[in-house]
Amino acid sequence: MLNRQRLLNTLQSAAILAAMALLLGALGWLIGGSDGAVIALIGGLVLVFMNPTVAPKLILRMYRAQRLGFSQAPRLMTAVGVLSKRAGLSRAPEIYYLPSPVMNAFALGTREHSAIALSDGMLRNMTLRELIGVLGHEISHVRNNDTWVMGLADLFSRMTGFLANFGLILVFINLPLMWFSGQMISWWTIALLIFAPTLSALLQLALSRTREYDADAGSAQITGDPRALSSALGKMEHIQGRILERLFMPGRGVPEPSILRTHPPTAERIRRLAELESEMMSARALEPVASISDHQRVDWPELSGSHSNPRWRITGLWW
Repeated sequence: MLNRQRLLNTLQSAAILAAMALLLGALGWLIGGSDGAVIALIGGLVLVFMNPTVAPKLILRMYRAQRLGFSQAPRLMTAVGVLSKRAGLSRAPEIYYLPSPVMNAFALGTREHSAIALSDGMLRNMTLRELIGVLGHEISHVRNNDTWVMGLADLFSRMTGFLANFGLILVFINLPLMWFSGQMISWWTIALLIFAPTLSALLQLALSRTREYDADAGSAQITGDPRALSSALGKMEHIQGRILERLFMPGRGVPEPSILRTHPPTAERIRRLAELESEMMSARALEPVASISDHQRVDWPELSGSHSNPRWRITGLWW
């Protein structure tokens, strides 16, 4: 079941990336014919290999994150080492404390140089077992090079938007000449130029959801405890969803996730993890990193800025 699910997720990711590349090539063909399609695709590949990787420390510094040492969280840091070894990483990710009450965790960097940020809200509300499930998810992202994959998708999406805008500008510039010469532009061409960026963005979101499923399966594999992550997901849905309901929909339920979400529906993620748990109970390859007795919350040391709220910055980011 686990291998079949991971294979399906990989095939879906490859298909989505191929669709984004084809969309980019189609725009190049509309603007410059066959030569334009080739130039667009080659240009995209060149930019992929030339695209610099931002060091995780620089990004985390922007968030005012603080690196956690072994003395601050010995059991957690020990678990990170075990999970990294099981995931086949040559170097364990550095763990950072994010001074935000929002329950959040994310991974940055490459397999060789990576970091994982855990928010104050995550550390204060999760048990050790649940945190290990979350760490397994993020370490799986690092192992699968999801940062690079999503960077590639983002590059395709940005190039698609640039070519679509360039094509629309050319249409408006040449519109008087086409009108007097009697030439007509296909409405399908206009529609593709207008909606191509939106289609590319939706494909990018679909890819993100697929990679999340794959990371969930990876967490179940390297932790040996699918229920740890499913418990963490349920708690995040309950706490975060309750906050969103109070803010935006008082007296009503939070709407179901749609194609505009970056993450899959929590209920579906928990269902898949339950299936993996049933499979692993009959043939467990690895012992759980955290025992079932690890249900208590960890007493974390007070760190500076632990109660600072995220604010919107001119860059468009909240931190």
